[in-house]
Amino acid sequence: MTISIKNNPISNFNRGFFYPFRAATFIKNNPPLFKYIIIPFIINVILLSVTVYWGLYFFNDIVVNYIPQGEAWYWVILTYFLWTVAVLVTMVLVFFCFTVSGSLISSPFNDLLSEKTEGILTGIPSDEPFIFKVFLRDALQTMMDESKKIIIFIVLMIMLLFLNLLPGGTLLYSFLSILLTVFFLAIEYTGYVFYRKHLTFKDQRSFLFSQKFLMLGFGFGVMAVLTIPFFQFFCIPLGVVGATRLHYDYQSPESVTKKLS
Repeated sequence: MTISIKNNPISNFNRGFFYPFRAATFIKNNPPLFKYIIIPFIINVILLSVTVYWGLYFFNDIVVNYIPQGEAWYWVILTYFLWTVAVLVTMVLVFFCFTVSGSLISSPFNDLLSEKTEGILTGIPSDEPFIFKVFLRDALQTMMDESKKIIIFIVLMIMLLFLNLLPGGTLLYSFLSILLTVFFLAIEYTGYVFYRKHLTFKDQRSFLFSQKFLMLGFGFGVMAVLTIPFFQFFCIPLGVVGATRLHYDYQSPESVTKKLS
């Protein structure tokens, strides 16, 4: 099969989509990485448990009380419709809170996991000794950078909410909010690689848009991981390892040609 056939939007999307899932096999085959995913895993378990509990509270004690009741046929239809909307809104809020808070809190450990993953891929392990003071300094800087990205993401999501006030705006809002979330996930997880290499957001943006369908598939892959029970707990380390491998495989035109040949 020629490169031109393999290198098309559909195949690129498929390759990107499975990177988070292939990361599970990669971690399994590289046991030294286990110790670097323990803390992100614990953070995932705690945050997911808290957000699901909060989501159930939000749904049962707040949303349900505002759903109108009635015996007429149109009230029944409206009630079922509003229940469906309420469930979807609750799921979105849980997903949003879990993704944002998880990325922020675990960011220092994700940076270290990305570094160790790249060391395995390149065969050049980091020879820098672990110094807590240096780790703390880098952790604070990473969390500050993460906070900036998350604030921008939240502001954009709030702006999109106003689309619901327009006729037919709900459908447009759903599409754009999913697209924005996918884009955010791609930026989030590839960001650890670019930060470590002291590259700018311009460099990251150039990489993302040079591999548009690959990154689109990757973002949807991470979203898919979040929908699978139990797999959700490993979402953050799978996203970090998957993004690191993806960048390693496609960081230059030469590597893309080699990958596709």
